[in-house]
Amino acid sequence: MRDYREIELWKDVEEDEWNDWKWQLRNRIMDLDTLKKVINLTPIEDEGVKSSLGKLRMAITPYWITLIDKDDPDDPIRRQAIPTIKELEIKEEDIFDPLFEEVDSPVKGLTHRYPDRVLFLITDQCGMYCRHCTRRRLAGERDKTRTKEELMAGIDYIREHTEINDVLLSGGDALLVSDNILELIIKELRKIPHIDVIRIGTRAPSTLPMRITDNLVEMLKKYHPIWLNTQFNHYKEITDESKKAILKLVDAGIPVGNQSVLLKGINDCPIIQKKLVNELVKIRVRPYYLYQCDLSQGISHFRTSVGKGIEIIENLRGHISGFKIPTYIIDTLGGGKIPVFPDYLISMSDRKVILRNYEGGIFSYTEPIDKISYCPKNCDLCDKEPYLESKDGPASMLSGKRLLIEPTESQRIKRRNGNNTKHHKQ
Repeated sequence: MRDYREIELWKDVEEDEWNDWKWQLRNRIMDLDTLKKVINLTPIEDEGVKSSLGKLRMAITPYWITLIDKDDPDDPIRRQAIPTIKELEIKEEDIFDPLFEEVDSPVKGLTHRYPDRVLFLITDQCGMYCRHCTRRRLAGERDKTRTKEELMAGIDYIREHTEINDVLLSGGDALLVSDNILELIIKELRKIPHIDVIRIGTRAPSTLPMRITDNLVEMLKKYHPIWLNTQFNHYKEITDESKKAILKLVDAGIPVGNQSVLLKGINDCPIIQKKLVNELVKIRVRPYYLYQCDLSQGISHFRTSVGKGIEIIENLRGHISGFKIPTYIIDTLGGGKIPVFPDYLISMSDRKVILRNYEGGIFSYTEPIDKISYCPKNCDLCDKEPYLESKDGPASMLSGKRLLIEPTESQRIKRRNGNNTKHHKQ
């Protein structure tokens, strides 16, 4: 990490200014000429910045620049921030909205996919526009917070849908809105009786740690339970400044989880991942998810194979404590997050389950003769949580609600429906 005073561009900046998140935001590097003053660009980077900014604007905080090796094009911090010409390569499998967030959006900026929770995109602004961004279709589009009318429309939807008890504020970066606007949103959500948990999605502890101010933390403390998920992709991002930011949050009773993205040439290595999660736990951040890189347009050069992700989890299991191991996730085309694991279940019979451990040892577990589980007759939770009796998914079959699940678009089902229509007409 470089001392910012060694960089000609900021040699006269006072420390108070440097540590002011609003100064950092105003002085983000957003053009090629300024970037060249602090980083020795390769030709592919030079061309990439010129060519790819029409797809996703560049913005790098001065703080993040000090983490970059100015002479190493393979530096993992650098590759997350500086565009390359590869972003113009659109593969056949690339998708404009790979998570179908807009398909499941009843109100602008709100995605309601899971029964009990919503994703609320309150801004399209980030401190840094990560080159692997899954929401590059809208990130930095206006570089602003959503209008008050848009925010209130989202809150009204949440108020009207009593099945929602969990709201994730994201963006962009949810902490890039002002304290006043953020408090307005949280206060309105806290007025809604059925909202239990409010979560915040932010990369500020990594890219703009100055944003975690005492005033912000004191405000958030008033509205517990507040949870926060951040994104550290490499252990080099964990600096003294980011540690201070995290400790302010956790000392205020705000649990912090980390959601890394698996990125080719950046963190697709079991040793790097092991060091990352160990360093996170030291500052009381729980490794939560390791995401397979999404199918967004222009980021195929960051994607690894799924096999690489499984290999990493395989190398972590048994070699570090279980709570340090993130869940490896593939976020599917509108189907939500699906966990992917190495196979530890080898075989099973009516009484025995055969398992392997991380060393390759094989072990058996004996199941009880009486395998029937009974529902307590004095419990009324089923009446209070009816969405758990959903007609969707394997759980509905395990509970006896359904006998089978069929693909509705198969030719066989279409023929069956056509025949039923004909018989009905006769």
